[in-house]
Amino acid sequence: MIDKERILSGSEGLFLEAGIKSITMDDIARHLGISKKTIYQHFKDKNELVTALVKKRLAGDEANLCAIISDAGNMMDEMVELTRCTGEIFSRVHPVVLHDLQKHHHEGWELYLQFKTGFLVNIIGKLLKKGIDQGYVRPEIDARIIAIMRVNQIELGFNASVYPHAEFNLWDVQLQLLNHFNYGVCTLKGIAVLNNPD
Repeated sequence: MIDKERILSGSEGLFLEAGIKSITMDDIARHLGISKKTIYQHFKDKNELVTALVKKRLAGDEANLCAIISDAGNMMDEMVELTRCTGEIFSRVHPVVLHDLQKHHHEGWELYLQFKTGFLVNIIGKLLKKGIDQGYVRPEIDARIIAIMRVNQIELGFNASVYPHAEFNLWDVQLQLLNHFNYGVCTLKGIAVLNNPD
């Protein structure tokens, strides 16, 4: 018998390629080589499937990001790794998927917004506060304001209408934005680490 995980994995690949709206339950069934009835044994409709997929993906992303930050770790190393991991999250989500999620799957969209404006902002804010304690980040910054800016800055870097993919390398854009952010928040001690990472 086919399990829920296989349906989620199979549908995720299709959604990421073509968007959510254009993929039907028939397409998913055909792609997995099963009947539509089998999918409906696990999910009452497409919306429930999409919501379950968003929950699964965000839970994995949260676990990966939490694993980067340790109480004893160096804030500068963790910031670079956090940016790489966050960048992978945003780059994986095609703008059409976000558009479809927002327009047609409100529960999934709310989960994504909570992740972005809640979890991500909190984890970056926590890292900035740690940087202040370690002397790498300027003590006068408001960690929450800057964390919100950083989350939106990362997302902006993957926006094809702002940085067309035919003109810009996504990782070059992210590196420029990261450098702009780092040099803006760091103390002289932090900048010394940025200039001499080894």
